[in-house]
Amino acid sequence: MTTWTQIPGGITLDRYLAPGDTRSALLRDVRVGLTAEPKWLPPKWFYDEAGSELFEQITRLPEYYPTARERAVLTAHAGDIARSSGADVLVELGSGSAEKTRLLLDALLREGALSGYVALDVSESALVAAAQRIRADYPGIELRALLGDFERHLGRLPRRGRRLIAFLGGTIGNLVPTERAVFLAEIATGLRPGEGFLLGTDLVKGSPGHRTRLVRAYDDAAGVTARFNLNVLRVVNRELGADFDPDGFRHVALFDEAEEWIEMRLRSTGDQVVWIPDLALAVRFAEGEELRTEISAKFTRQRLESEFAAAGLRLARWWTDPDGDYAVSLAVPR
Repeated sequence: MTTWTQIPGGITLDRYLAPGDTRSALLRDVRVGLTAEPKWLPPKWFYDEAGSELFEQITRLPEYYPTARERAVLTAHAGDIARSSGADVLVELGSGSAEKTRLLLDALLREGALSGYVALDVSESALVAAAQRIRADYPGIELRALLGDFERHLGRLPRRGRRLIAFLGGTIGNLVPTERAVFLAEIATGLRPGEGFLLGTDLVKGSPGHRTRLVRAYDDAAGVTARFNLNVLRVVNRELGADFDPDGFRHVALFDEAEEWIEMRLRSTGDQVVWIPDLALAVRFAEGEELRTEISAKFTRQRLESEFAAAGLRLARWWTDPDGDYAVSLAVPR
């Protein structure tokens, strides 16, 4: 069921998530993930208010290059992206603060084509704040804010105009291959002829030295990423009444050579039992046992072309930073 309301600035806010949906999803993920072998939790639960602030700090760390590299690509090539897409409506999935969005909006405006912007995000507070900032700076365009999940609500995206659907930040790397396949197939199904899909992806680093730099991006010297990782335990404690002791776990980041992805884990520093009252669930951790909290897949152009093709998409354009660390690609229906 969808409800909508007007928020200050003349912005339409469509709610695809009902008030109890987030809690139901958390209950399901915690039960499934913490009774699995090995244990896991999805990274979406990092992002409460404290987690979102920690992630913003991470993006400014010297070790964390992806945000700066993506911004560099967009700064250098936004005009080319706008011309290549021919879009007049920008749709952004997981819009967050929408800072890099402005580079694309400005480029579309310079091309004389921009008529609308649609933002989709699971956080209502972040979504409303970003939409109001965009409204203040781009008063002449139609603006829609959608409170929803990109893994559930792609079929609900407005179909007005010639759309460029953007999924930036390397977030697609948080999906395992089967989830990526479903996501890309849904994108392909929803695109009409002439529309495009703009994707940001971190790239595989070739040398051992580059592998070390990649790991350091997820295990910074100041310990900000460690605090971000441990925050998921605090979310489960607060929302489900659990008694995780964050001091009983240690942040771990490593690169899986076979899968070509970074894994973030929490390693139990001793034998312990965690009680989760809202699930009536006792979860046992042995000393050294690890809980996976995130993957961050890294891509090659060949892998991405293959995954696009399997989903019914064709790689039309490919832009990278000068060092080849990060790519922004434009895919179109085959």
